[in-house]
Amino acid sequence: MSSPWIEGLRSVALYVPDLAKAEDFYTRTWRLDVAHRGENVLYLRGTGQDEYLLALHQGGEMPQVRQVTLRARHREALHAIQERVAAAGGTLIAAVHELTRDPAGGAGLKFKDPDGRVFQVVHGDARRSAAPPVKDKPIRLTHAVLNTHAVDETQVFLQETLGFRLADRTGIMAFMNCDRDHHTLALGISDNDALNHIAFLMPDADSVMRGGGRMKDAGFPIQWGPGRHGPGDNLFNYFIDPFGIVIEYTAEVEQVDESYVSNGPEYWKWPPGRSDQWGISAPPAAVLKEAQRRVLFAPA
Repeated sequence: MSSPWIEGLRSVALYVPDLAKAEDFYTRTWRLDVAHRGENVLYLRGTGQDEYLLALHQGGEMPQVRQVTLRARHREALHAIQERVAAAGGTLIAAVHELTRDPAGGAGLKFKDPDGRVFQVVHGDARRSAAPPVKDKPIRLTHAVLNTHAVDETQVFLQETLGFRLADRTGIMAFMNCDRDHHTLALGISDNDALNHIAFLMPDADSVMRGGGRMKDAGFPIQWGPGRHGPGDNLFNYFIDPFGIVIEYTAEVEQVDESYVSNGPEYWKWPPGRSDQWGISAPPAAVLKEAQRRVLFAPA
């Protein structure tokens, strides 16, 4: 445990242009299940204990991020975070309250950081009974990567407000840790503040590979992968969904504790022409890099 307040990533809420098309893709092709339906919103779950992983809201022509939801370790953590938001330069959108309109329930608060990224933190939300993982189906979210034009300032905000710590820093990314997963949020060093990608944990390496083949068959080729990252040591395949949102199948995420030693860009340099440990796949193409810049946070 590194953060005294945050346990992990619960869900991501997105605005999408076509809710029916999103349901078809994320259930039939990406292999999530419908958890709940509301007016102009669809909640999708994996096979793990989270009530839902994605909340898809009917939006405009371009996809947007509505919020990133983290789970608190205890109810007192919600109030501790609330007290820190303004001091760290953020803006409180909603103070701690009961989430009566959320199908997962519980209590939570919502705030935005100095650059407009919207975070929700919840506690006491519904969880499903533990069950064995299902082959070739996502279990839960493992991390979200958020672009930032001011990486040092954003890193400090996450540390001061949410109690994250820096796990590793490369030349293009700062990996932020709150619990056993090597990173739960990562900051992509960029000139904008878009959603870089959302990563879904798969049961094993075979599921990551089978998922790649299934996506390819459905007309969504692997945009980067297969490979194994340096920081986090996780397997990966990256894709672009029908709306231009970058999503990742991953497995074997490194589990860390307080003894983990953070390393910097010099440690994580690859040989020329290589962008991961294996060096099998070509580096990310321009189409993926462009997609990782397009999905912005909606104004709160």
